[in-house]
Amino acid sequence: MPRAIWSGTISFGLVSVPVKMYSAIDSKELKFHFLHKDDLTPIGYDKVRKDTGEHVDADEIVRGFEIEKGRFVPLEDEDLDRLDIELTHSIDICDFVALEEIDPIYFRKAYYLVPQEGAEKPYRLLVKALDETGKVGIAKVVIRNKEHLAALRPYEGVLLLETMYYPDEIRQAEKVNGRGQLPKAELEMAKSLVENLSDSFKPEKYDDRYRKELLSLIRAKAKGKKLPEPEAEEDEGEVVDLMAALRESVEQTQKKQRKRTRGKKAARKAS
Repeated sequence: MPRAIWSGTISFGLVSVPVKMYSAIDSKELKFHFLHKDDLTPIGYDKVRKDTGEHVDADEIVRGFEIEKGRFVPLEDEDLDRLDIELTHSIDICDFVALEEIDPIYFRKAYYLVPQEGAEKPYRLLVKALDETGKVGIAKVVIRNKEHLAALRPYEGVLLLETMYYPDEIRQAEKVNGRGQLPKAELEMAKSLVENLSDSFKPEKYDDRYRKELLSLIRAKAKGKKLPEPEAEEDEGEVVDLMAALRESVEQTQKKQRKRTRGKKAARKAS
């Protein structure tokens, strides 16, 4: 298992579950390097030779693939042109499957597809057929010199293509320690808490609070303002009395639900 890239807690109600984060993906994407075309010395992002630091003009740089440590094979545009043109300019649907059969771990990046002039009718026909059958097309497509697995599905009246990871790019999950049955009372309490916190998915209610706070901090620093002191980190240790935390969380969520219900009834009476 790779090294953890993040650690923290999953929190719901008053319950905290400490966790470590690992990448679930082991990308098999081929990565190309910029090389000096005379002797294939790697060129850095700032277009300097990595061995001497000497600046290199753009017309002196070629792409190359590292087949083994320190050994590169240069690739010219005409080399890539030798590839099957149909493969590089086609979204080839292999199968149609139900969307719910695809675990979200496979999804990578989303792209909108719009019809070219004159192709509106077959485009709309495909969108409608996918929408009414509840199916998505599993396809192969080449984007930026990499063949992707992809899902083609309708989204708000247009076609959405989502690139996917191949099965051999999905790492196996680390086994969770612990044996024996979970206490029934604790499990029922945890299920009640999940139900009490459940709602319809409304993406507009979520925003990137961290990004907003970071931008505010940057603007404040740019203006020379005094920055707030860092908050002390909370103890991320295991909850000592799990049952007590569950019970109190359920009671709090039940009170909030009753308050919301009274508010909705009052609003209906007022209307």
